[in-house]
Amino acid sequence: MAQRPRVAVMVEVPASVFLVGSMANRVDAFSIGTNDLTQYVLAVDRNNIQVTTPYDSLHPAVLDAIRCVVKGAHRHGKRVSVCGELAGDPAGALLLLGLGVDSLSMSPTLLGEVKRVIRCCNRADARRLAEATLAMGDGFAIHRHVHAELERIQHCSGSG
Repeated sequence: MAQRPRVAVMVEVPASVFLVGSMANRVDAFSIGTNDLTQYVLAVDRNNIQVTTPYDSLHPAVLDAIRCVVKGAHRHGKRVSVCGELAGDPAGALLLLGLGVDSLSMSPTLLGEVKRVIRCCNRADARRLAEATLAMGDGFAIHRHVHAELERIQHCSGSG
């Protein structure tokens, strides 16, 4: 008997965030497309300079949506990967690690820096960082907090 192919679903719109539980019985894994998810959660057009709402993947609503997907998927024993700019951003990668994401997909040119940051931060510290940021209601505060952690990590790794 032929083995059934593995099936994953892309989570790119807010509606899919709320349907993780019902989709979990039909898929093997979830992949979060952070570029589109950010755009739709924040109701922005990232290509239109006339839209005043800033495109920000570290916005608390975007991070909470990712947290919801990870919790829902893991509750059903499903893995979660992330693709998009957030996965290739060292600050974003740290938060994604802390939120429990299982794997990241990024451009090969970004891999070295993200890998270095992840190697200098254990999962428990990343989890504490993610929990602290989720308690913040301000994207600017999140950016400051996460980038301060990146500075600490750069000193730890001896580069900078």
